[in-house]
Amino acid sequence: MAVSAAPGGRVLTLDTLVRLGREVHTAGTPRRLPVPDGMTAPMGCDAVEVPARFGPLVLSRLPRVGCVYADAAHWWWLVPSDSDYALEWPTPAQYAAGALVPDAPAVPDLIHRPAGTLPYTPPIPLYLALCRVTGTTPTWSRPAVA
Repeated sequence: MAVSAAPGGRVLTLDTLVRLGREVHTAGTPRRLPVPDGMTAPMGCDAVEVPARFGPLVLSRLPRVGCVYADAAHWWWLVPSDSDYALEWPTPAQYAAGALVPDAPAVPDLIHRPAGTLPYTPPIPLYLALCRVTGTTPTWSRPAVA
């Protein structure tokens, strides 16, 4: 589905409208997690936030780690945009479209930077690691309800 609403004939898809809606409704004064200099984010950036107590547990379970940011209360992993599509991230993880960190007094510190130019942590291994440390059954393993 597309809506031609922008000047110059630009077409906005439903996915774009959903993303814009998410960014508009973010509470507080959001700060965007930056992509470090020398890195590119060709797929856009979102972030997955977890309480700091889970950070080291998740980190040790990942085969590849992208950029990770942290402050005293939370850790954030950069993932490609729309990594929440068809995934229900386990509680207490929070998905941050646009890598916007709401209510942060400052941009969190970069605590891990991968070698190479891509800042992403692969979302499926991150999702599975979060399910493991939170004791949550992955969405696709739950019984279907008719």
